[in-house]
Amino acid sequence: MKPVVVAITGASGAIYARELLAALVQRRVRVHLTMTEAGARLLRDELNVPAQAERFAPSSLVRGAGPLVTYHPYSDIGAPIASGGYPTGGMAIVPCSMNTLAAVAAGLGRNLVERAAAVTLKERRPLVVVPRETPLSTIMIENMLRLAQAGACVLPAMPGFYSHPKSIGDLVDFIVNRILGHLRVD
Repeated sequence: MKPVVVAITGASGAIYARELLAALVQRRVRVHLTMTEAGARLLRDELNVPAQAERFAPSSLVRGAGPLVTYHPYSDIGAPIASGGYPTGGMAIVPCSMNTLAAVAAGLGRNLVERAAAVTLKERRPLVVVPRETPLSTIMIENMLRLAQAGACVLPAMPGFYSHPKSIGDLVDFIVNRILGHLRVD
């Protein structure tokens, strides 16, 4: 399987990013990871993970990440994942802040997260954005519509309850499994 790009931005829901990375590592999928400054703060605030956007050790977030996860600083727009010539199996932005969602919907490429997402869309690879915000303004909904029309999967972090979840972990797993499915990862 081709490597997957994972980006962490500043919306609440760091647990989704951690569990997605753990699931990919468990499945032996290579991952290219990046995060915004707000994403790094999110890891610090919600998971007590020492994170900086310019330097980060993925093993501090997920055990066993070392050989499978390559970290790219978000300012490195020359990273391989910023090029359409670098083959990936798709990208997930999890959690996806509304700021990042708006930037991607507008086609901006000011940092590696935005640039990698733009490349993913132009190459017609799966792009899964996982916003975690409520309520939604008209502008937010219109930005989600623009992304969906461009080929992205907008997958809000809204877990289902029909599986009778027994824990927060069950709710998180529901969303992570949906993300994996849209990235075509078993």
